[in-house]
Amino acid sequence: MPNMKSIYSVWTPRMLSILRVVVALLFMQHGAQKLFDMPSSSQGGTVPLLSMIGVAGILEFFGGLLVFLGVCTRPVAFILSGEMAVAYFMVHSPQSFWPIVNRGEMAVLYCFVFLYLAFAGGGVWSIDNLRKGNAIERQPAEVR
Repeated sequence: MPNMKSIYSVWTPRMLSILRVVVALLFMQHGAQKLFDMPSSSQGGTVPLLSMIGVAGILEFFGGLLVFLGVCTRPVAFILSGEMAVAYFMVHSPQSFWPIVNRGEMAVLYCFVFLYLAFAGGGVWSIDNLRKGNAIERQPAEVR
């Protein structure tokens, strides 16, 4: 029977990569909706690229793509965390103090997940990890 401690040590970096991929794919949808109107929004149409919402769409789609691939994960995630903090305080917080009331809970959640990724990195399944010369899979001897 495998040791639970060794299972956690094997799966923790993998789950970091899975978290990174899922969050990035969800985040990219916000940018795709702003830039390409896909999936179609209730507002219909795309936003001007040089507007504040257009810049947010560029950051969300292309920053999300970089995070998805695990390229420059730490600096990109830090920038995206800041974008979500700005979005929360500019758009949501003036409506109410409570995120559930001002509909800003996703901005807060993305902000802190990206802040975590800025410190944790992309995990073992990332291009950042490959560029460091690390193998994709590393398992402790007791788990093999």
